[in-house]
Amino acid sequence: MIQRIQTIYLALAGLCCLGLLGLPFASTEELVVTSSLFADGNYKISDNLGLIFLFIGAAALAIVAIFLYQNRSLQSNLTRVATVANIIGLVLGILLFLRDGINQPEIEVEPNDGLGIFLPILAIVFLFLAMRGIKKDDQLVRSTDRLRD
Repeated sequence: MIQRIQTIYLALAGLCCLGLLGLPFASTEELVVTSSLFADGNYKISDNLGLIFLFIGAAALAIVAIFLYQNRSLQSNLTRVATVANIIGLVLGILLFLRDGINQPEIEVEPNDGLGIFLPILAIVFLFLAMRGIKKDDQLVRSTDRLRD
């Protein structure tokens, strides 16, 4: 049913992924003109097309999975794919950040962590909780101890 706890977890995971559109991964006090990520002072997912597709795709999968409550196996698979997309997006975001720092060793600007770096981690946690809820529902339906109509 749509009022299960995994619905809340999937919605929160989708909102975390969509929140990345507005919140930066990191920011600097001053502009770094020679940097590809911090040219405007903020490192957002909009700085890389791959990050945009990964996180918007993960959000779409999480939101679509909400409405697949009658097909728990498909709902579980979409949740797993959304989790993998979030993990890949987080790793790609960190690798881009590190690569940009290696290419700019002479710059002495220290980036500050933004709220955006924590949203993929939070989305992964919500997706794991949703998978656990889906698994519990599946076990409840398959159990012989429940009441039958």
